[in-house]
Amino acid sequence: MTPSATPTRRTDGSYVEPPVTLWSRAFLARVAVGIAVVAFVVASVRIAEVDPAKLVTGLPRLWAWASTAWPPYTGDFDAFVYRALETVAIATVGTTVATLLAFPLSIFIARNMTPSPLLSVPVRAVVNAFRGIDTVVFAILFVAAVGLGPFAGVLGMIVHSLGVIAKLNAEAIETIPPAPLEAAALSGANRTKIVTYAMLPSVLPNLASVSLYVWEANVRTSTILGIVGAGGIGIEIKAAIDLLDFQKLLTLSVIVLVMVTAIDQFSAWLRRRLV
Repeated sequence: MTPSATPTRRTDGSYVEPPVTLWSRAFLARVAVGIAVVAFVVASVRIAEVDPAKLVTGLPRLWAWASTAWPPYTGDFDAFVYRALETVAIATVGTTVATLLAFPLSIFIARNMTPSPLLSVPVRAVVNAFRGIDTVVFAILFVAAVGLGPFAGVLGMIVHSLGVIAKLNAEAIETIPPAPLEAAALSGANRTKIVTYAMLPSVLPNLASVSLYVWEANVRTSTILGIVGAGGIGIEIKAAIDLLDFQKLLTLSVIVLVMVTAIDQFSAWLRRRLV
């Protein structure tokens, strides 16, 4: 059926459906899109070397390893808890600094608030680059720059989170109705007052929600930063995997699960209070 075709009404009130043209341009376009999507998925499966047979043969070996994980290892429990706290600290510091840096940046790149539309385009491109490159990649770069340890993880998390928060904040700012901003401008308010009294009250709950969501995601991400030497509980997880110490791996996995669940619940509670 072509998009412009509509049912016609008879004099008795019934409708006559328009004829369906199977080989219309719209139909062929949909078929072409469907074929392209299927071809892309098939190519992705081949490139990813998906082989269910390997999974079937590997499951018994995985089960044999998992069966040695009980009872969990508790000898270094205090060190594991410290690494978990280090993980939360990396995410907290990284998200806090990124939030403070992203707020003025998000105002600058928001189309309805930017003082320089020409300059906001390259700045937006840089923000998208920060957002598009994963935290782990930035952490590897900062490990090379400042050495091993949680500080490299904090720096990597700041850069990536800055891009994410600035992008999401700018989108929230762009949804503000123009009337309050225009009214503030007509009253003679300068840009600082417009931002403080007209823009901020409208978007503050959304901005806070974005930062909490990013913090929650960063806690999960920071659990693997130790694998690249950037601190956190990932250091202990990598060591346990390298040594095939599944008792220790089980303990660490439980700690990560409890930590992430607690952070998720706390973040959700705060978002309900703020939004």
